[in-house]
Amino acid sequence: MVVFIHDITITTGQTIFVPAYSEVHYSGKNLTMKLAVTLTIHNTDFTHPIIVTSVRYYNTKGKMVKEYLPKPQRLGPMASADFFVDTGQQTGGVGTNFIVEWVAEQPVYEPVVETLMLSNSGTQGLSFTSSGRVIKHIETGPALRVLP
Repeated sequence: MVVFIHDITITTGQTIFVPAYSEVHYSGKNLTMKLAVTLTIHNTDFTHPIIVTSVRYYNTKGKMVKEYLPKPQRLGPMASADFFVDTGQQTGGVGTNFIVEWVAEQPVYEPVVETLMLSNSGTQGLSFTSSGRVIKHIETGPALRVLP
């Protein structure tokens, strides 16, 4: 559900950095293997929604490659949202990452934000996860209003 951010009163939120390894080195010859990446945002609150305001994907050099969420989206209690980077869409390199921003209209449990990296080739497969890290907190009183 699309949310008009200027219509809500924000009480809490975060900016989360999530490593996303779209390539990994695997040889002394500086060879890399491309990986598919799935970013998943889990709302861990049983009662209240959160509002995901931005999901941005950055390459190794720090340049934004894609904004996955052009408009804020409400994520219901215990719901999840995912965003996918296919191996054919790779432009990021070995140090890619996501920046996820979310807010809520009331105090909520923090969401769990993770990436899953996956590759398979022939009989060989590789998968691993990476957890997001909070880089900014938004803690405010009920009077804060975010304007467009």
